[in-house]
Amino acid sequence: MKPHTVYACESQPVVVEGLKKVLASSGEFSFCGAAANQAEALNDIAALKPDLALLDHSFGLRTALELAGEIRTLSPETRSVLWATEVGEMETLRALQAGIRGIVRRNRPVAILLQCLHSVMAGNVWLENPPGRPAPAGDLLRAAPRFTRREREVVELVCRGYKNRQIAEALSITPGTVKVHLMHVFEKTGVRDRFELAMQGARLLEQDAGRTGPPPVDDGGGA
Repeated sequence: MKPHTVYACESQPVVVEGLKKVLASSGEFSFCGAAANQAEALNDIAALKPDLALLDHSFGLRTALELAGEIRTLSPETRSVLWATEVGEMETLRALQAGIRGIVRRNRPVAILLQCLHSVMAGNVWLENPPGRPAPAGDLLRAAPRFTRREREVVELVCRGYKNRQIAEALSITPGTVKVHLMHVFEKTGVRDRFELAMQGARLLEQDAGRTGPPPVDDGGGA
């Protein structure tokens, strides 16, 4: 299988050299280029169309998110991953809304970075739990949910960072109906808020997909 290509928006040459070696030894990924500034990175990405773009958080969050937005326009198939020192809850939500598909801390082991890249290439959103906000233990969550078709669609879009109005437009429903679906999802899963749903959504959808039998009928406003 052809390795997935990774482009690094990275300001430290030593880090770039290390990344090259890590990717080369992975067997799944290959390094295709790097730049230390936004303009050069955008030119390269437009030409190379890499599978993944690894964005250095030290550029500043605002710059990284602007870069992610530009990448979505220039190379829609490229999936952006934020390589961060530390990212809080609000920053995480902003990153998801900007199209970031994964967030991994720079001080994590190589295996975690590769796990993030693998998960993002598989179509998932990959997040690490921020300090002070541990994910609920499995036995504290309610039984594996049974989502309706529309609830699944809403959860998938929340995981992609969509706001309620964007979800409504994508699904041709009203923002009020989106809120109703989210309320039902919160009740079924026991998650506390939108942020936690974004973090837990991929796992919850996987659990739901593993259930046997027909899904529940869509409730009011499901069309």
